[in-house]
Amino acid sequence: MDADTDVSDPDVALDPETEERIEQPVSAEAERETRLTPAQAVERMRINIPVRGNRKLRTLVERVNGDRQLKGWWHVANVNAVVRMEINDHSWVHIQIVTNIALKLLRQLIRHGVEPAVVRDYGMTSDDAEVVVTLGSLLHCIGMAVHRDGHEDFSLFLAEPKVRDLLEGLYGEPDVTVLASEVLGAITSHREYGKPLTLEAGIVRVADALDMAQGRSRIPFEHGRVTIHSLSAAAIEEVVIKDGADKPIRIEILMNNSSGIYQIDGLLKAKLRGSGLEPYVEVIAHIDTEAEKRLVPLYRLET
Repeated sequence: MDADTDVSDPDVALDPETEERIEQPVSAEAERETRLTPAQAVERMRINIPVRGNRKLRTLVERVNGDRQLKGWWHVANVNAVVRMEINDHSWVHIQIVTNIALKLLRQLIRHGVEPAVVRDYGMTSDDAEVVVTLGSLLHCIGMAVHRDGHEDFSLFLAEPKVRDLLEGLYGEPDVTVLASEVLGAITSHREYGKPLTLEAGIVRVADALDMAQGRSRIPFEHGRVTIHSLSAAAIEEVVIKDGADKPIRIEILMNNSSGIYQIDGLLKAKLRGSGLEPYVEVIAHIDTEAEKRLVPLYRLET
């Protein structure tokens, strides 16, 4: 089927849940916040991630949750995406999901003996790698506050001074410049044709693509239009990250119908390929309906 094919034929029967996901390709929270004043919207935002014993990360998250400028960018990015362009969620909800996924990927890789770039190249620690991955995730799409087209580049010039503000007192020079550079590398590499140079950048790139459960596809699609993009996005039920059998990470994607393979083979494969994570990640998709199980019981992504 052609990528732009409209499958909204009256004879195409969709279940109510699929119809709802296609009609509302954003979280209810993100949708509601577009109708709030900026002050009201930012007041509701709070990033929660497991900081564990990383004191610098704890301080960083506290600063982020008190940063009304950063939250303001997230709000405008969401208004641009949801209200003005009518595409999928680019709110702080997306930011929260991506940051948590990215930290999980990083920690799992470290547990399996994979060395982050800031440890290998600069003699820093895994705690510092967590700071890079967290900042890269938090700031990767703030450029959407300017415009979607070229938003990765807009994110870069907004992020550089913001990284320095958030890390003030936690690092001195030249370390703060090194970490800021690594964060910017992660931001620019998350774009479709990005070429990550580090493990941390590759993690942010893949984590962004993994915000796909419950119809939260990162491929934009219009409200209410049934296309292969919207139908396949609505097919994704759940994304689970666990230890792999042959590789450190196994990503299991539960789908309610096989159209979801378009999301995996199209979007996720493109983000995973060239990320640097290929040797460490296996992706398995399960189709969770009896009729479809007989057709495509298991799909393994080859990268």
